[in-house]
Order: sequence, then C-alpha cells, then structure tokens
Amino acid sequence: MAGHTVTRAQLTEAVYQEVGLSRNESAELVESVIAEISRALERGDMVKISSFGSFAVRKKGQRVGRNPKTGQEVPISPRRVLVFRASHALKLQINNSLNPHGPGAGAAAAAPARSGAGRAAPA
Repeated sequence: MAGHTVTRAQLTEAVYQEVGLSRNESAELVESVIAEISRALERGDMVKISSFGSFAVRKKGQRVGRNPKTGQEVPISPRRVLVFRASHALKLQINNSLNPHGPGAGAAAAAPARSGAGRAAPA
C-alpha cells in the first residue's frame, strides 16, 4: 500500500492553488510553518494541530541492545525521539476514505442478523 511522498514543493503548490498567494509567498508560508513546528519541538514543546494530530519529543534512556547479526550486547545512548499521534478526526477521515459508505457500513452488512433465540427472558 505504498503511495508517493508529498514534498515541500507540492505543499507550496497546494497553498498557491487554494489560498491564492503568489508562489514565493506560498513557499515562505510553508517554510515558516515547518520552521515554527521544528523550533517548538526542539524546545521540547508539544505541537497540536486540530483535526490532524500532535507531535511530541519523548526522552529515551540508555539501554542495552543487541547486534542482530552477532548477538553481541551494545549500549544504546540516551536520546530524544519524535512521536506523532494522529487525531481521532484524521483517523476517521482516513478510514472513511477506504469505506465511502461511512463508518460501520461494511460491518452491518457482514454481521448476521440477531434473533432473540438463546437469550434469557427478562424476569
């Protein structure tokens, strides 16, 4: 399910088409947004973009790993890693694009009809 990569140039072109800024202004806007997100993450701040998701930097401590080829133990230095968590709205949008009939449309058709048989009667 490999798609293609969206580049800065494509983002700039999309801003140019949608917003109506000049190509240079669109490029500056895209660069400015990416730079601000990067600076916030470098400071250790969380970046939340409504209906898209959140970016955060997580600290990982030192640990012992193994070289998979030799099995030799190797120390892994402490480091910071970038994590992204998609918003609920983005997840719904992605899943709905796979199923254009809406959430749960396929599940209702595939599930057998339930009858009252086998259930205890209310007292």
